[in-house]
Amino acid sequence: MLSLTDVVILQDGFRLSADFSISTGQRVAVIGPSGAGKSTLVNAICGFVDVSAGTIALQSTDITKAMPSERDMAILFQDNNLFAHLSITQNVGLGIRPAMRLSVAENEVVANALSRVGLDGFGTRKPGALSGGQQSRAALARALVQSKPWMILDEPFAALGPALRAEMLDLVAEVATETGAGVLMVTHAPEDARRIADTVIFVADGVAHAPVATAELLDNPPPALKAYLG
Repeated sequence: MLSLTDVVILQDGFRLSADFSISTGQRVAVIGPSGAGKSTLVNAICGFVDVSAGTIALQSTDITKAMPSERDMAILFQDNNLFAHLSITQNVGLGIRPAMRLSVAENEVVANALSRVGLDGFGTRKPGALSGGQQSRAALARALVQSKPWMILDEPFAALGPALRAEMLDLVAEVATETGAGVLMVTHAPEDARRIADTVIFVADGVAHAPVATAELLDNPPPALKAYLG
């Protein structure tokens, strides 16, 4: 269970409040207008943004002040965070050991992850030799080897075309089902939420609202969401 209790985030005059819980294994989309605080919310959950009030708990353990590395979360950002000077195998291996001194068994884990995301045989290449979709797959492989109970996605596939983005979302859903991990995904596209999410957190007017079933929310949106959807 991931729980935010009376959380308030303050940044340069911007205020966002959140009070909700989501169960491990759930797939949750975070949507809302640009500048509403979607990325701010997930960055606070991941530990990259401080909260001014309230608590964040994971499996009943208070992680409000924990460093990002101390939280059981694998994170995929929009730019994939791949190191250009490292091979794809090395980039994925960072998810296991930052020092990259992997055992034979750990190297096997990396190879299996690359195969799982369709990059078998690409391990020796550098990120610059891969397409955008292949780089996204490599980032997902790195999240996979971490074996965390939560995958946090901040629009990592936003730059991809509709068909490739849908393919990546399906792959994320498959991986989450296989591992039992929960997914918390920022997206600006309602169709992405419908494709992958059980529930949706709508962020607007300084509030990250509690999750609502995806179809229920998008089929019968409140006024603020209806205005956002156009």
